[in-house]
Amino acid sequence: MNLPNKLTVLRVCLIPFFVLSLLVFGGTYQLFRNLAAAIFIVASLTDMLDGKIARRCNLVTNFGKFMDPLADKLLVCSALICLVELKQLPAWMVIIIVSREFIISGFRLVAAEQGIVIAASYWGKFKTTFQMIAVILLIINLPVLKTLTDVCTWIALILTVVSLCDYIAKNHRILTEGQM
Repeated sequence: MNLPNKLTVLRVCLIPFFVLSLLVFGGTYQLFRNLAAAIFIVASLTDMLDGKIARRCNLVTNFGKFMDPLADKLLVCSALICLVELKQLPAWMVIIIVSREFIISGFRLVAAEQGIVIAASYWGKFKTTFQMIAVILLIINLPVLKTLTDVCTWIALILTVVSLCDYIAKNHRILTEGQM
């Protein structure tokens, strides 16, 4: 197993420790929330790092193509679900974000069956960046950062919808090809 794939596996392995740190004692101890934020940041950085290493060193594998986006979705969705549990995010907002991930994954699956690779768009990358910033701010949960946290959360939600519309607009033919 090459280094980028090991980083992807590490990201998945960090998820239970992240969830435990965030939810222990009902999320009431700042020390554990800070630990959860640190784990989330490390896991997020492995996402950026594994892709750069894989492309630069020509270490792209089928395992990485499959597991990297899955690991990202597991990490972010775990965080969002925990934040619903902690009553920091409304469930409807998380449903929109998670639904977008399922829809895009479905598009990619259908495209892969047709031999088409759907690359991440800039909208998707901006969405991911704002989601991760918002999640970190929500985990840290400092009252002085409430306005910034709210703004980043809403931007992440808006970019989630925009990136979904962008994917559908650019790739609708994938679902309609071969149908009469």
